[in-house]
Amino acid sequence: MEVKDRIIQDKGLDHTLNILEEGYLFIKNRTDRYECNMFETHIMGEKAICLSGEEACKIFYNEELFQRKGAMPMRIQKTLFGVNAIQGMDKKPHTERKLFFMSLMTEDRQNELTRLYKEELEASVFQWMEKKEIVLFHEMKNIICKAACKWTGVPIKENEIEDRADDFCSMIDGIGGVGPRYWKGKSGRNKTEEWIQGIIDDVRLGKLKPEENSPLKLMAFHRDQDGNQMELSMAAKELINVIRPIVAISTYITFTALAVYEHPQCHDELLRNHHNYYEMFVQEVRRYYPFTPFLGARVHRDFEWNGYGFKKGVLVLLDVYGMDHDPHIWKNPDQFEPERFLEEKDRTYSFIPQGGGDPAKGHRCPGEGITIEIMKASLDFLVNKIEFEVPEQDLSFRLSRIPTLPESGFIMKNIKRKV
Repeated sequence: MEVKDRIIQDKGLDHTLNILEEGYLFIKNRTDRYECNMFETHIMGEKAICLSGEEACKIFYNEELFQRKGAMPMRIQKTLFGVNAIQGMDKKPHTERKLFFMSLMTEDRQNELTRLYKEELEASVFQWMEKKEIVLFHEMKNIICKAACKWTGVPIKENEIEDRADDFCSMIDGIGGVGPRYWKGKSGRNKTEEWIQGIIDDVRLGKLKPEENSPLKLMAFHRDQDGNQMELSMAAKELINVIRPIVAISTYITFTALAVYEHPQCHDELLRNHHNYYEMFVQEVRRYYPFTPFLGARVHRDFEWNGYGFKKGVLVLLDVYGMDHDPHIWKNPDQFEPERFLEEKDRTYSFIPQGGGDPAKGHRCPGEGITIEIMKASLDFLVNKIEFEVPEQDLSFRLSRIPTLPESGFIMKNIKRKV
């Protein structure tokens, strides 16, 4: 450890392999070791500044100081987000595109998606009851993919749901992988873009007539403030950026089931749901279990913070997982305590499982409300609508793997409807 210009230098020429080995804990391991909230390292051959903490988060989401353009590695654009899509935009273009995304995710639209999801969930119970056992993650990715396609207006055949859901999930899984995992994610992205491009093209040509205010039709004919229609390929990428994060909620649902199983002390409160306990419970799932490891940006202009001079163009990573387990932010961070969310307080920059800042203007996920409502509906279903057994299985998850999931996918057997 060396101290230079009031910042700790992480020893070594490059730490890309350390990220692959340590995963979600890469930044936290070092902030704990060095007892700091900022250090300098090298990733993929370039200098990077790693930050953690609420004050660091406020700086990170200051658009005068940081930009997203150029921050995201091309390999992630080619799997998760799509090349040059909304996540890599800044300033006016990002604000305009973000407002359009927000218009697709109003409270009424969230309620409609939740209703469709519940319908698909209820219909699936009869199939589950006929099976010896199910893997919850596999079931949920298919159910939520079907609901998301219905909600957006994207036509999908029953016999293609699983393959499409797998492609969406491979995009997500590819972000932290090398070799086969990455290539599978890239292939999933390419197949999905081709599929959605064909659908949007049919809409524009009048061959397919979705409902008037469906996200599909709105995306197909969206124009920016200058009156320019999105190119076909970009419209497809952005519609995928509506559906893919919804499919990703299947991971959160799986962790929700794990939380119900691992924390039986919460069962009585779940049954009563006093003080909107479901909301507190799913928020604690989002805090306690791993989802987003860290976020990236680049310095937009030279500035100084905490005695350190940030130089234009330098890569900066914000530690999301570490902040969710930071004892300076959370009391007993390694314990699962939904009651911590009973206290109403501003957590805009201290609780950022899907990004921080103002969701209407900044880079916080516009679908965060959808995530919470789908998780609450899933929790109610698991607790009140069905009975099941959890057989012996490997429920561990590896923090060294990005993204991660319980190894078994959460197996359930002897599923019955509650009377």
